[in-house]
Amino acid sequence: MTARQSGPLGVDRNVLAVAGAGLLMSLGEELWKRFLPKYLEVAGAPLLAIGAYGSLRDLLDGLAQYPGGWIADRYGRRTGLRLFILIAIAGYAILALSPSWPGLFAGVVFAMAWSSMASPSVFAVIGDALPPERRARGFSVQSLLRRVPIAIAPTLGGLLIARFGVREGVQTGLAVTIILALATLVIVSRIRLELPTSQGAVTVAGVWQSLPESLRRLLLSDILVRTCEALVDVFLVIYALDVVGISAAQYGLLVAVQMTTAILGYLPAARLAERIGRKPLVVAAFVAFALFPLAVISAQSFAALVPAFVIGGLREFGEPARKALIVDLARADVRARAVGLYYLVRSLSIAPAAIVGGLLWRTAPAMPFLLAGGIGLFGTLVFAATVDESAALKA
Repeated sequence: MTARQSGPLGVDRNVLAVAGAGLLMSLGEELWKRFLPKYLEVAGAPLLAIGAYGSLRDLLDGLAQYPGGWIADRYGRRTGLRLFILIAIAGYAILALSPSWPGLFAGVVFAMAWSSMASPSVFAVIGDALPPERRARGFSVQSLLRRVPIAIAPTLGGLLIARFGVREGVQTGLAVTIILALATLVIVSRIRLELPTSQGAVTVAGVWQSLPESLRRLLLSDILVRTCEALVDVFLVIYALDVVGISAAQYGLLVAVQMTTAILGYLPAARLAERIGRKPLVVAAFVAFALFPLAVISAQSFAALVPAFVIGGLREFGEPARKALIVDLARADVRARAVGLYYLVRSLSIAPAAIVGGLLWRTAPAMPFLLAGGIGLFGTLVFAATVDESAALKA
């Protein structure tokens, strides 16, 4: 199968395969992922350990990106994806069976193989299979299918917790995830792509030098905006349940509202990107990143949290455009490694944010949310002022 062969709906089969894989893996992980900080708390983890989990997650996400890209560039997209799924399955098992909270951290290390190591492979498949003018739409389809389960699974996960309690509810979700991951192994076997012709051995430094200035400026603004997100991400569920006082099932509904908003915006955003350019959509998404934490702490009830989580969903509005920019600017023969390096630098840069958020929480729960909003607005200004879309599109 060549990179241009299409499925019955006219969509490239390789893109459908990675999109379908993302759908199944997301369906499983979102049953318990949003509740993992609470799972740690029930297992006896102190507040700073929960903050450390957030930082560890970001750190591991960064450290795993480049090796994941290297494997995809060296051994192929399909082989890499199979390996990453198997590693993730081992992590799910550890999370389900660990008797104490320190052991859960070991499970996190392996469980993140899909969300971190596989990411450069997914980017590379879309970049290899589609021409530049179709990539934003390709990322929209991939993002849409990956997030459809997020509109459903957290609510189901909340119901599992309401029925069985936090510990057994999360463990049940992990068991379902293992089954779905095994099915995903079959789906990724359909990927058929030849690796781009290599221009010779390239070191990490060489990959960095291959990144154009446009991409490096995008990376800087992305780091600031994602720091905004990382300061509060692991504390959202605790703030909603413990401070506002809603139930786990209600929190699952809020996540469903957030993801439904994102899903409804993906395809219109892709069309807008083709008409007016990508930069306005990325700016709009970055503004939503900054406003989300401020909207959350302004809410005092479930009803007031609903519009806040709508804003949270709007954060995804410019994601397909941003991802397409990254792929467009990355050199073809190091595409997966360039994506991996981009996310390596981003994740390492934001890794301390969750611990800082935990320290600020001890002063006042609203503090990390206020700081997050300020940093997010600054990151938006940096992107708007420094990233030249016309230069990026010509690269």
